[in-house]
Amino acid sequence: MADADVTGGRVLAVVSNHGVEQDELVVPVNHLRERGALVDVCAITGDPVRTLVGDQDPGQVVEPSNELASVDPGAYDLLLVPGGTLNADALRQQARAVEIARSFARTGRIIASICHGPWLLVEAGVLDGKNATSYGSLATDIRNAGGQWGDDAVVRDDAAGWTLITSRGPDDLPDFLREVEAALGAATA
Repeated sequence: MADADVTGGRVLAVVSNHGVEQDELVVPVNHLRERGALVDVCAITGDPVRTLVGDQDPGQVVEPSNELASVDPGAYDLLLVPGGTLNADALRQQARAVEIARSFARTGRIIASICHGPWLLVEAGVLDGKNATSYGSLATDIRNAGGQWGDDAVVRDDAAGWTLITSRGPDDLPDFLREVEAALGAATA
C-alpha cells in the first residue's frame, strides 16, 4: 500500500509528563511529521515529557507543544493516545483528557490509541459497541466498557460515526501507523 497523503493533517497526541512508552509516542509523531502532518504533543503540564522503555527504563525526553488545560481539541483531525502503564493511568484521571477524548468521538473525528492508551477511552465512555484491541491486560476493561476486544495487531472500527484505531503495543507499530496514515489521509483529502 502506498503512503497516504497526510500533508496538513492535524494530530493531537495527549500524554502525561512521565511514563509514556517512548516508541508509542516518538515513532508515530516522527512518522506523521515526516509525511507532512502537523503534530502537537500535549501534556498535563508544560514540563518535559519523560518517556520510558518497557515501563521502566528511561527513554527520550520530549518537549510538549501545549498543556491539556489550554489546548483546543477542535483544531485537530486525529487524537493520538499512546500507552505506557503510568502514562495511561495518569491520563484517565485527568478530567480534561477525558473530555478531549469524548469531544473527538462526539464530533466524529479519529482516535488512535495503542497499548494501555485505551484506558483513557474506557474512562471517557466512548467504547460502547466499538471493536478494539490493546495490551492484553485491558481486555476486561474494554469489554466492561461495552467494547469488543480482539487480540489483533491493529483494529480499525468506523462504526457509530467515528473512526477508532487501536493496537496492542510497540511490536504492532507498522500496522498501527498504516491504519492511522490511511484514516488521516482520507479525513484530510
